Amino acid sequence: MDRKEQEVDETSVTPGSANVFADLGLSDAEEHLEKAKLVLAIQRAIEEEGLSQTAAAERMGIDQPQVSRMLRGQFRGYSVERLYRFLNCFGHDVIVIVAPRHPKTVGHVTVNIG
Repeated sequence: MDRKEQEVDETSVTPGSANVFADLGLSDAEEHLEKAKLVLAIQRAIEEEGLSQTAAAERMGIDQPQVSRMLRGQFRGYSVERLYRFLNCFGHDVIVIVAPRHPKTVGHVTVNIG
């Protein structure tokens, strides 16, 4: 067995969940995942309109470096509501649905990007 095969044999794989932020042990993992999905929708809106980061920043009322950081995953400083408003700047509607509680379960947040 050569060295490369040995390295593969020594590698262990741990299955992850549907939330990488929970897998990393972050206490606010659901909020991080929701924000990540919203930022993805913002990125898609920018691309669909063929905007530069500077033009997108102008539309959202922030500066280009902030757009760059947000699109690179540094969105901790933005509230969910502010990300909703950014999507509104691109003509997207954000619809929040509150469903009845399921017995014996903890409620959760789901973001579906249409």
